[in-house]
Amino acid sequence: MSTRTARPLGPQLALAGTVGKRVDVLVIGLTSSPDGPEIALGDGIVDESVLTDLLDTLVTVGASGKAEETTRIPAPGALPVDSVLAVGLGSAEKLGAEQIRKSAGAAARALSGVGTVATTLSALDLGAAAEGFALGAYRFTEFKSAKSAPGPDAQPVSRVELLVSSPRAKESKDTLARSSAIAEAVATAREFVNTPPSHLFPAEFADRAKALGTDAGLKVEVLDEKALEKNGYGGILGVGKGSSRLPRLVRLSYAAKKRNAPKVALVGKGITFDTGGISIKPAAGMENMTSDMGGAAAVVATVVLAAKLGLPVDVTATVPMAENMPSSTAQRPGDVLTQYGGTTVEVINTDAEGRLVLADAIVRACEDDPDYLIDTATLTGAQMVALGNRTPGVMGTDEFRDRVAAISQKIGENAWAMPMPAELRSDLDSKIADLANVTNHRWGGMLAAALYLKEFVADGVQWAHIDVAGPAYNSSGPWGYTGRGGTGVPVRTMISVIEDIAANG
Repeated sequence: MSTRTARPLGPQLALAGTVGKRVDVLVIGLTSSPDGPEIALGDGIVDESVLTDLLDTLVTVGASGKAEETTRIPAPGALPVDSVLAVGLGSAEKLGAEQIRKSAGAAARALSGVGTVATTLSALDLGAAAEGFALGAYRFTEFKSAKSAPGPDAQPVSRVELLVSSPRAKESKDTLARSSAIAEAVATAREFVNTPPSHLFPAEFADRAKALGTDAGLKVEVLDEKALEKNGYGGILGVGKGSSRLPRLVRLSYAAKKRNAPKVALVGKGITFDTGGISIKPAAGMENMTSDMGGAAAVVATVVLAAKLGLPVDVTATVPMAENMPSSTAQRPGDVLTQYGGTTVEVINTDAEGRLVLADAIVRACEDDPDYLIDTATLTGAQMVALGNRTPGVMGTDEFRDRVAAISQKIGENAWAMPMPAELRSDLDSKIADLANVTNHRWGGMLAAALYLKEFVADGVQWAHIDVAGPAYNSSGPWGYTGRGGTGVPVRTMISVIEDIAANG
């Protein structure tokens, strides 16, 4: 069992009605226009004459209001802070929650070494500002020794006071509680993804997931390699048998305190490291395959979040965990395995392993008779070819697929609905087994993977498959509230869909 000590995953968030004396920096928003920048006023929280003077100074030093641009100036004597940071919000006509979220994140990243900040962005959208600051301030430094650990001037913001007109109002408190929980869940998923495979292998991942679930009051079940073999989980075993660190299947169940609550199943790919197996990947960039459990990280965080929010929906996460390694015990191209439930599969490419573990988990999840099933995975390089590094692809039953994509776009994770062309299905036929795990060509790889998974989804279940191969991990520079490494996508999409199911069925 892991004995790792939990650490804060973001700054302390608090509501405030005025700028307090212990605040070091005030963060304000600037919108852009052809006539120059304007301060996005915060419901009279800061005196307008002070804001007018600030705007004159900001214009003098070149602030434009361009989205996520940051400009820091000394504070006027009328404000009890050392400095003011203006962050760009872009065009006022186009300003929405996601831009406030990104700008708050950019501000948080620009304020390393600052203890306490206050912000008027919360008067524009409290939830978005809270999430943006919390996630923009997230850092992963667990493996930095004293030689390279960030010093005091590089520490993330420790406290954010969110300025609103009525800080004691129940609505404000409820909004902050929800957004704080969401930010913590996204950061939890990031934490899993960023932990290196030397320290997060299947058994350890299972232990950490179990600890999170137990703390949240969830029912937890963990199947080790013996239980997997006894119960016929051939996909998970086939992928994981090449490693000395054997696979697991974790089930985390949240039961709502509501009779006849809708039932949502979550499934996430948990490959703690993916070498490709015998079909080994190129060495360049392989270190980024620490992220190949991003789907599992997201569903573990989401089911815990559903419990913390007390949503009137039953949610169960079924999470296969394995390490895909080449060895004398690894599965070979040409092997045939039997997925949980009895479907036989010819393994043509051992690097198409995610669909093998997901198929086992999907069949098990469907045994619970869910109304809805969402699976998510860093599944195919084809996702990035088709949609780039920031846009998840969503496939599944048409109505639910479109619903998930629309919600994802609304909350800023921007998933895009994709088809499952019928003509690709026959390319998954095998000459010696029920299915092959890949087609014999490179076309529509993301879509073919979804068609493979469709074979294992029970009839009548509304299903969405979210491919986050690119969006789950940022290997380039930081932007908005997203730093390098794990992003936590698609936690916010999944919890928003579950909330929508709670509200609308």
